Amino acid sequence: MTVGTSQPRELARFYARLLGYEVVEEEGPGPDEPEHAAWLLLQPPAGGSGPGVGFEYERSYVRPVWPSEPGAQNASQHLDIKVDDLSAAVEWALACGAVEAAYQPQGDVRVMLDPDGHPFCLYL
Repeated sequence: MTVGTSQPRELARFYARLLGYEVVEEEGPGPDEPEHAAWLLLQPPAGGSGPGVGFEYERSYVRPVWPSEPGAQNASQHLDIKVDDLSAAVEWALACGAVEAAYQPQGDVRVMLDPDGHPFCLYL
């Protein structure tokens, strides 16, 4: 999965910290892209398991609205992250720079927003 963002390096660092992943590839801006444009790939550390996650610069990125609203930018994807302790996972996500979404549809799931507004779910 690759996440489109206005700030690929910052978002990759956020998810690397949150998930304990490592940046394994990074490409700088392409022709006619601003200096902060990039593409990065995160993977679990050696011996770990889990999917790779890419982050790419989107020139016309619009922060999604959660929950979705008619006429607003909807989230096109989100990560579901299984955790053993929901309260501890929420505290860790907050310490990494996430915010808790105002709307929480389920008691055993917490919808969080990353620093660029993408929702992700922590669940038991």
